Amino acid sequence: MTSHDLAPIFTDARVMVILRDLPPTETVRLAEQAWELGIDVVEVPIRTPEAERSLRAAVEAGRERGRPVGAGTVRTSAQVRLAAGAGAAFTVAPGLDLAIADAALTHGIPHLPGVATPTEAQRALDHGLVWLKAFPAVSLGPQWFRAMAGPLPELRFVATGGIDADNAGDFLAAGVRVVAVGSALANPRQIPRLAELATARA
Repeated sequence: MTSHDLAPIFTDARVMVILRDLPPTETVRLAEQAWELGIDVVEVPIRTPEAERSLRAAVEAGRERGRPVGAGTVRTSAQVRLAAGAGAAFTVAPGLDLAIADAALTHGIPHLPGVATPTEAQRALDHGLVWLKAFPAVSLGPQWFRAMAGPLPELRFVATGGIDADNAGDFLAAGVRVVAVGSALANPRQIPRLAELATARA
């Protein structure tokens, strides 16, 4: 993996689960459920100090199964260092901060920044960031991704924010490479339904 190349992590993925603000045991339980059902990629946000333990637990569980676990809500260089120290496979941010992307790269971790406008997307692309998190995806809507494919066909989008099993298929059909689901996982029926999308042919 070179630069911010997330293709080895996301190329075969269609769904990523975001396990936010959960204790380590519950984080690992849900991650294992996702992996068993064919959802390979997990993100654990580290917006609170307590979340580091959950990230470390998920990384360890993922390492045993050959599954990548990323650190989400990474907004500072200190969080980049924490993610790297915990063994995260990648970092994710809610917005576009090129300094954070550079910090991740110095630690050998690819970064997935958040964007919501063509200007942000172009700035990211000019900086070598091809894989981008579009946030909040539910506000942007599937048509936004179809429109972006015209002037910026090189970009690969992970749609995040308001995604659930009911609308994920619409975003995938619009050209999104990966849909990321977080809050919707409070409904226990979500992961099995999302797994059907994850294992379906693109």
